[in-house]
Amino acid sequence: METAAPISERVSDVDAKHESGRQKIDWAREHMPILSALEDEFTAERPLSGEVVGMALHVEAKTAALVELLAEGGAEVAITGCNPLSTHDDVSVALDAHENITSYAEHGIDDTEYYEAIDAVIDHEPTITVDDGGDLVFRIHEEYPELVESIIGGTEETTTGVHRLRAMDADGALDYPMFNVNDTPMKHLFDNVHGTGESALANIAMTTNLSWAGKTVVVAGFGYCGRGVAKKARGQNAHVIVTEIDPRRALEAHMEGYEVTSMDDAAERGDVFVTTTGNRDVVTADHFEDMKDGVVLANAGHFDVEINLEDLRNLSVNEREVREGVQEYELADGSRVNVLAEGRLVNLASPVSLGHPVEVMDQSFGVQAVCVRELATHGDGYDDGLHDVPDALDREVAELKLDAEGIELDELTDVQREYMDSWQHGT
Repeated sequence: METAAPISERVSDVDAKHESGRQKIDWAREHMPILSALEDEFTAERPLSGEVVGMALHVEAKTAALVELLAEGGAEVAITGCNPLSTHDDVSVALDAHENITSYAEHGIDDTEYYEAIDAVIDHEPTITVDDGGDLVFRIHEEYPELVESIIGGTEETTTGVHRLRAMDADGALDYPMFNVNDTPMKHLFDNVHGTGESALANIAMTTNLSWAGKTVVVAGFGYCGRGVAKKARGQNAHVIVTEIDPRRALEAHMEGYEVTSMDDAAERGDVFVTTTGNRDVVTADHFEDMKDGVVLANAGHFDVEINLEDLRNLSVNEREVREGVQEYELADGSRVNVLAEGRLVNLASPVSLGHPVEVMDQSFGVQAVCVRELATHGDGYDDGLHDVPDALDREVAELKLDAEGIELDELTDVQREYMDSWQHGT
């Protein structure tokens, strides 16, 4: 199969891009104390020596800090993007300049080029994979099954990828161990709630230059990402409506004080819609026809399938870019629907996208780093299939963060520990 060349061989102004990317990476690393603490260990002990790490992630400055940490830990690293619009080319060029890193990530590539870049990463014959959305691990299983035996294991960063891995595992088709990084507490309690909530709303506001105050914001899905978006929108004085398919999550949103209703009902009332479900066809033709003139639609789920753009194009009589990153679709009745970032992940694919806050990704990538270390040092202890991140690794990352913040914890006394461990103590 044809594969891509490294980005430094494909773009112009390599020196200028390298300088710009290096500046972004250095700024991020200054504000990532967890990775800094791990860097001391990784540099001294080189736990990844001899490993080849293949990665498909959003290639921007915070990701680069993780990539460089793995390289400093002794690994050869090959990386590409997991979304055609989320790559920062200058960061990709800066990574490619590292002697132990090859970057194939480039902004704005088409689907064919996207998979050529993934194939180029796989050509390095990784022994560990790090994925965001599942495309790399699925590509290996579907197109390069002969490499599976040499792969120790991998990690998955996001909800959508974990959904796909669970289905794969249930079918008995996941042929090497994978850590579910997304669902570990240090990831989903912070990255999904605070990271997605803050970055999605910030990018929508910057892309449109519109206020949240007084708007009716419809949040599709009340998982960890959805509750983060809802919480942050309410904090900026928006009225928030939540739509759900799960009765318990719907009840939770109701008890949190949000209005809960169906998308059919919410369609005609919302000013801004943010999808966070990880599923397809959340907003479709029936909804577009009921929406207010000038409504704004954004997706904070991984893939560009939650807003059905094919339906929208079929309904529209005119389409134009009204602002960078904002595509306006005019319907037959004259009403207009505005879609941000081509329906892709708005906090990473919009023109002004910066992704999650640096401090949040320090935690998530800290978990990624210790999971890669665990695979390199104890990978033979895990069977094929999807695994929870060992709690000790998650706690290690939390402790590194608390140490960096100068926060002290209480400790159980021997009497307290004995009391908690005994079934004989009662009232």
